[in-house]
Amino acid sequence: GGEQPMGVSAKGSQGRIELDAAEPVSAFMPVRGGARMQGRLESARQGQDLDVTVQPGEFASVVGLPGKDGLQTVVVREQPDDFNAAKVSIAFYNLDAGCADAGLVAAPRNLALFERVPQGQAARRLVNPVALNVSASCGGQVLPQVLELGTLQAGDRHTVFLLPSAQGPRLLHAEDRVGR
Repeated sequence: GGEQPMGVSAKGSQGRIELDAAEPVSAFMPVRGGARMQGRLESARQGQDLDVTVQPGEFASVVGLPGKDGLQTVVVREQPDDFNAAKVSIAFYNLDAGCADAGLVAAPRNLALFERVPQGQAARRLVNPVALNVSASCGGQVLPQVLELGTLQAGDRHTVFLLPSAQGPRLLHAEDRVGR
């Protein structure tokens, strides 16, 4: 979730994922329900141990956010029940404490997809499979950054994260490739 490269390593393994500006999100990783995942996130000489258990059928997104007190890990959990082969599932995760009444709008017409999502919370909805560009809104004001999600395909799941940065709130897109 930060602007610096991040390394993700699994406890008891030599496996390591490197995330950077070109690839800021890892691929979807299926895990056995109830399995305990342990590891470490490292970025800009800061580190944070990770210990997450994912329940059967649950989606868990782990985000590393740099802060004054070091690297913070945020785990956002969802128990999805919205699969529809004719629609696209899109979520909005508000992880920016500085954005009051966070929302996500379809650009350039500023049609609200999500409104008033509290910090640390997620909202999800189904939309038609179309080409979609989005912008965040804070306190009712649409921010200038436009994030291109591309042409969304029916049956797919997408997540847009609202993250803090030194330049203000920023958006990050992740496609949840569960069916591939």
